[in-house]
Amino acid sequence: MSPHPISTPILRVALDVPLPRLFDYLCGDAQGEDVGYRVRVPFGRSEKVGVVVAVLAESEQPADKLKAAGEVLRDMPRLPSDWLALCEFCARYYQHPLGEVMALALPPMLRKGKLPRRLKDKASAAAAEISRPTLHPEQQAAYAAIDAAENAFQPFLLHGITGSGKTEVYLHAIESVLARGRQALMLVPEIALTPQLEGRVAARFPNARIVSAHSGLADAARARGFLDALEGRADIVLGTRLSVFTPLPRLGLIVVDEEHDASFKQQEGLRYSARDMAVLRAKQLNVPIVLGSATPSLETWYHAQNGRYTLLALTNRAVAEAPPRVRCIDTRREKLQDGLSAAMFGAIEHRLSRGEQSLIFLNRRGYAPVLACPSCGWVSTCKRCAANMVVHLADRRMRCHHCGCESHIPAACPDCGNQDIHPFGRGTQRLEETLAQRFPQARVLRVDRDSANSPTKWRALLDAVHANEVDILIGTQMLAKGHDFPKLTLVGTLGADAALFAADFRAPERLFAQLMQVGGRSGRAELPGEVLIQTEYPDHPLYQALIEHDFERFAATQLEEREQAGFPPYTFQALLRAEAPSIDQSLEFLARSRAAAQALLDNNEQYAEHISLYDPVPMRMFRLMSLERAQLLVESPSRPALQAFLTQWMELLYAQKAGRELRWHLDVDPLEF
Repeated sequence: MSPHPISTPILRVALDVPLPRLFDYLCGDAQGEDVGYRVRVPFGRSEKVGVVVAVLAESEQPADKLKAAGEVLRDMPRLPSDWLALCEFCARYYQHPLGEVMALALPPMLRKGKLPRRLKDKASAAAAEISRPTLHPEQQAAYAAIDAAENAFQPFLLHGITGSGKTEVYLHAIESVLARGRQALMLVPEIALTPQLEGRVAARFPNARIVSAHSGLADAARARGFLDALEGRADIVLGTRLSVFTPLPRLGLIVVDEEHDASFKQQEGLRYSARDMAVLRAKQLNVPIVLGSATPSLETWYHAQNGRYTLLALTNRAVAEAPPRVRCIDTRREKLQDGLSAAMFGAIEHRLSRGEQSLIFLNRRGYAPVLACPSCGWVSTCKRCAANMVVHLADRRMRCHHCGCESHIPAACPDCGNQDIHPFGRGTQRLEETLAQRFPQARVLRVDRDSANSPTKWRALLDAVHANEVDILIGTQMLAKGHDFPKLTLVGTLGADAALFAADFRAPERLFAQLMQVGGRSGRAELPGEVLIQTEYPDHPLYQALIEHDFERFAATQLEEREQAGFPPYTFQALLRAEAPSIDQSLEFLARSRAAAQALLDNNEQYAEHISLYDPVPMRMFRLMSLERAQLLVESPSRPALQAFLTQWMELLYAQKAGRELRWHLDVDPLEF
């Protein structure tokens, strides 16, 4: 369709709608400088607030088809060009509508066209003596390398064992950036870690304006922080994955802590990787970026090995003299007592006698994973999901941890009436009961999503541990990262073997990272630490690498296996997923989508050489929240070829009639299968 010249200026607007297009509106008082402002526009029978991405003199639509825009909201600074470019890249790469990307990137209040009430600036803190630890030689070398990359894009992998002082390197680098009048952005994987880090950063930089950015904040607080950053008043932005979109006109450094963490990849809506977007943003703005981890993702480690990223290694602990000793407890020939070995009981008792703390790690909350009838074989399955209902004995409920469905614990088997039904397996609640009975004199504390279901409860639990009011901690992955407990000298891990033989090729990588992290909670101060792993496979290479604290050996083995199998980072992937009331509907949509993809390949030899299509299959958890799910994998050894193919394929997918009951989405660089 040829463009139509129109005398009235035209605003091209990105709107929060699930359509891969922009919308044109007439606006008599539009100015060329309006790009980046929000604007109210009529849409259907309602009104929406969008972002102006262009001011034009012509449109593909005739003038009589165009509606008049409402008010251009010039009540805040324009969203800068680098912010618009970041959103546009994100929309292109993840094959997602630009309007939805911008809506996600803006705080809810701003995307509704509102502004928060601005608070008065607090008086600057009085100059105080700041504790600034001296860097040991490895830390100093890492800091010097980062500082020398001023005003240049250079990605660094700061690979440091747990307790090696990575955060202190970050803080020195941030201090240098602030001294040059620039801003710093620091990403952490989870909200729970943000207040703890914010306190440490605030103590280090009492005169800096620090902004927190995460979804747990009230709408007005999020909007104020966003505006403080946009207007250049914020010095440091600390946040979770959403903070990667915070506009910072003087940005001089980006830090991504625990870069391997899966929390940086959003798993619904716009499925973007905040870590990857952070690297792209650093490249756009020509600033250094530091990716920190004790167990880097294999993709990041691969880039460091081939020279794309600069590797900075911290091999020594900053406080403790040595990393904790790791030992496997062979449970093949031992009859466990309530899931615990004699050696584990003995190690806990030894710590109790010395007034030290123990952490027993079991990444399974609830009392037991399933309730079952030994007579007829009935099990407590969720009616909405392909999963079991977990027994929560404390409040006499069964819960699905996927959809949140709840029910009472039945007094008898619903199928045969047998009253002798039993909980099978162990969760953190059952482990808490066992240890409280075995060590009645000990103060036992359970930390999981049930006991720490609010920020207030979470802080109270951590304060109790730090105040030495706890002898035995029982925890899930909530306790695995970012916490310093000086009196904690023993970490015992249960139930790790299941991940050794999982179908997901990333399962070993996740298990190694998880065990390294949780093991790193022990012996972080002067007291020596020990990690005990209960396993039926004590000679497994993964456990042997853990014993030696040898991430490099583990990573080399994993990368060799992935290269042979053709898995990332040696290939690039995209998953088309569909969900509908029946699995047949999902598979039928994916079959049509595959046929359209095959037609593209048949008509383009360039694609045919580089793109592999797989057959549609049900997902491992094929039913979730009463919808049945299937997926179709597309793979290529070339990222540009995959992107070019996906762009054309998506046009065909949007043109398909999926039906009201079916939903679909594309996940580029998927982490979950």
